[in-house]
This record gives sequence, C-alpha cells and structure tokens, in this order.
Amino acid sequence: MRTTQTNGILAATAAALVFASQSAAADEARTTNTAVTRRIVVSIPDRKLALIENDEVVIIYPVAVGAAVSPSPVGTFSIVNRVSNPTYYKPGMVVGPGTGNPIGTRWIGLSAKGFGIHGTANPGSIGHAKSHGCIRLRNQDVERLFERVRPGDVVELHGERTPELAELFDEPR
Repeated sequence: MRTTQTNGILAATAAALVFASQSAAADEARTTNTAVTRRIVVSIPDRKLALIENDEVVIIYPVAVGAAVSPSPVGTFSIVNRVSNPTYYKPGMVVGPGTGNPIGTRWIGLSAKGFGIHGTANPGSIGHAKSHGCIRLRNQDVERLFERVRPGDVVELHGERTPELAELFDEPR
C-alpha cells in the first residue's frame, strides 16, 4: 500500500511539474511573441530623449549631449549591446564599475562605433552639451531605460529641431 501511495504522489508531482513547465513556456511565448516596436528619439538641440513603444511615448528624459568639440553623431542607429556596471576604457586610463565611473551604471552601445547612451558620475552635466559625443542620462534614468530596450532597437539622433520633434518634446504629458 505504501508503494502505491508513493507512486501516486510521485505521479501527481510529475504531472504538476509538467503543467507548470508548460504554463511557464506558454507565458514566455505570449510575452516574447507580443511584438513591441520600440525606438529612442533624441533631440540634440532640446537635450531630451524619448522612449517610444508602439508609437506611444513611454517617457521623456533630460540628457547631456556632445560638446561643440566632440558632437553627438546625427542619424539613425541601432542598439548593439547593453552592459550593466561597465568598465570605462580610455587610452592610459581604466575605471572599473563604481561611483567614479564616467559612464555611470549602464552602457547602451550604438551601431555608431564608440558611441552610446549611458549614465554619468556627473549628474550636473545633464541638460548641457558636455559629453564626448555620447548621450548621458542620470544613473537612475539610464537604469530604467536599460530595462526596456534591447539590441536591434532603433535610436534616432536628431541634430535639428523639426516640427515633429517640437510636437514630441513640447507636448504636455
């Protein structure tokens, strides 16, 4: 009798595990099959970044952009990588993750080689043209953005204010 009970418990446990695995796989399929069209739009003159999903503005962040001597690139790019707690490399200098890291807590690399969207150890630079060409956000803002974006997402960097950008960034939200 004991063996029959044990076999019954094992069979019920196995069936529950199979059901849970199938349910989790179905949930994952639903979330990954839900097509999200995502893009980041940056207005260099406005010093603002908008995250847009399925043609709806999710959030707008203030940013720092490239200084006159090291301007941000203009054009349409894509995200090629994402790095949490990055190490900063510059000829003759390596800064590991931490509070003094010039690129902050997250790096979102762009298809424009050497350029990205990242945090900063200098939040006072946000809203100004002070970077070496990258788009800087406050660390807490880049961490939120980092969670939503993926490699392949489109990033538009606009060097001139257009009526579309004015509508996007001037509209009350």
